[in-house]
Amino acid sequence: MQETLRELKLARLDDPHVAPLNALVRRWRGRGRAVPWFDPHGGGTGARVLLLLESPGPATMALGERGFSSEDNPDPTARVLRAAREASPLRAVDCLRWNVVPWALGTPEAWRNPRAADLAEAGPALAEVLQLVPRLRVVVPLGTAALAGWMRYLTMHPPVHPVVTLAVPHPSQRNTHARTEADQRLQHALGAAAAWLPELTACR
Repeated sequence: MQETLRELKLARLDDPHVAPLNALVRRWRGRGRAVPWFDPHGGGTGARVLLLLESPGPATMALGERGFSSEDNPDPTARVLRAAREASPLRAVDCLRWNVVPWALGTPEAWRNPRAADLAEAGPALAEVLQLVPRLRVVVPLGTAALAGWMRYLTMHPPVHPVVTLAVPHPSQRNTHARTEADQRLQHALGAAAAWLPELTACR
């Protein structure tokens, strides 16, 4: 992400659609957690599609208090997600990108994937986020940890309206064949997600 764009995002942290979400970030940071900001260029509290990743990656962690959970991040996962979203009918404002464990695990030099204990500890944080996104209709968990954390939430906090789950592999598959299939599944999932949003379907 270019610094000019980052500065624009930092100036919009308290825009109405992300202010309640970034208030959570400030509270978690006040407890000593390393948590990126919600992206004001995304859907915020008005999002209908949640792109749920696992935890902040090393590049985001290295930015400290200037880091965002954003499709504009300069890392391979963000590039894959943005390309898939742009290839679908979904707009950036339709989506909220977040992590099932919102805080950093380890350090940028010794980063690790979420474990079962991390998902249990982060469960209340995910619940707080989702309470602020009342129009949510589709969740796309990316990776096994994201799916496990989402299903844990879903079975402990049954939603008042149906929420479609379209689970796909994490984009960072190392094997070339697996990565190609993961990319295809992500593209198909985002296309299917768009079909659940009536106004996008009506525009086709």
